[in-house]
Amino acid sequence: MARDDYEIVIGLEVHAELSTKTKIFCNCKTAFGARPNTQICPVCTAMPGALPVLNEKVVEYAVKAGLATNCEIERNSKNDRKNYFYPDTPKAYQISQYDKPLCIGGNIEIETSNGTKKIGITRIHIEDDAGKLNHDDLGGGSLVDLNRAGVPLIEIVSEPDMRSSEEADKYLKKLKSILEYIEVSDCKMEEGSLRADVNVSVRKKGEKAFGQRTEMKNMNSFRSIVRAIDYEAQRQIDVIEAGRKISQETLRWDEVSGKTFSMRDKENAEDYRYFPDPDLVAIKLSEEYIQNVKNSLPELPESRKKRYLEQYNLSEKDAKIITSSKYLSDLFEKAGEISGNIKAVGNWIISDISRILNETEQDPISIPFDAKQLAELVMLIDKGTISSSIGKKVLEELFENPRSPEEIIKEKGWIQISDEGAIKEIVLKILEANPQSIADFKAGKDRAIGFLVGQAMKETKGKANPQMLNKMFLEELNK
Repeated sequence: MARDDYEIVIGLEVHAELSTKTKIFCNCKTAFGARPNTQICPVCTAMPGALPVLNEKVVEYAVKAGLATNCEIERNSKNDRKNYFYPDTPKAYQISQYDKPLCIGGNIEIETSNGTKKIGITRIHIEDDAGKLNHDDLGGGSLVDLNRAGVPLIEIVSEPDMRSSEEADKYLKKLKSILEYIEVSDCKMEEGSLRADVNVSVRKKGEKAFGQRTEMKNMNSFRSIVRAIDYEAQRQIDVIEAGRKISQETLRWDEVSGKTFSMRDKENAEDYRYFPDPDLVAIKLSEEYIQNVKNSLPELPESRKKRYLEQYNLSEKDAKIITSSKYLSDLFEKAGEISGNIKAVGNWIISDISRILNETEQDPISIPFDAKQLAELVMLIDKGTISSSIGKKVLEELFENPRSPEEIIKEKGWIQISDEGAIKEIVLKILEANPQSIADFKAGKDRAIGFLVGQAMKETKGKANPQMLNKMFLEELNK
């Protein structure tokens, strides 16, 4: 039976580290990259007698995420202990939420090749992160770093509504964009700030019951998630077609081989032996509190996209690209305001900046230059100081070694040639070397002028003023 005879069912559990300054149950810092075990205290290392106190900002950020994803906010919720043992979990349990999460029943609308689709959100709850094991390949052991232990997380659990890796990819990107816009998480996937557990099952088309699912843990790359879903779905189909059964298990995705490997049997809720945390009071939210959080929500991606369509006459496609990331959108607005040429700024973001980000697999948050530098690049082109082709070189330099574009062009000798005498000398030289192009132009072939301008730009390494070249070539050819 072919793959087309099966339907893929996907659910995602997304963990986002919250951008609070301190941890969820203590005052330790949450800064990424600090020396191992320098951001710890008796609470996050689970010393006897140390008691947790809930960080109110964590609740606020979770409620923000719930409101931005159309969830119902629970007025009464609580914290629970989720029991399991692992070397980087000093308490031997995680403080999470079981039957009374903060947010329930939301949804996110995505745009796919088959049109728009709503993906349901079962719940959003708060919990603390585990520490980190640093494996010592030389020594043959592992070292425990507890800096991350107690960093606040929200877990966003989707309904099993996705039916392809494309839909999962769109959902994750939309969710990431929303979390960035409301500024509750920096979503830096390379730092583990955003990661997903991916649940996959398959069933024959037309069947109502779900198949047995497997789970791939802690994935932090869109590309890897897409590849893993496609591989795991096909593996399950092959197992079923061979007359065997799918085992409920936790899998590890190996990026190099492009395959999944079994890690352990998948735990069920009863395996965690949940019970209310006796050291933490219940969470009770007033209507006024929820309304205040709602009033503090910034402009969300869909609203900003709609505004761009109306205010700047952007196409649907261009507005979607720019508003897909808060960092790109903010860059667009700020650089446009400084330069006074928001259309040119948009063109740079949509074309060259997006291309470089894709080629280098970078997230927009990692763009090393600021709005002022991008605006300066646009203004240098508008003034005729450099050409657009030189502008592309300046942009590459901004990604490599960000500094003032004016400083770059002076250092590299890239200032545009706009002297009439110098331009005329180049024009005459190119005409002398290309008699066939002159004949083509006289014969009515207008494309010849483009070829000649291109040769002049090549001769001057992109530094000649293209408008002056075009004008002077026409004057000489029409003599």
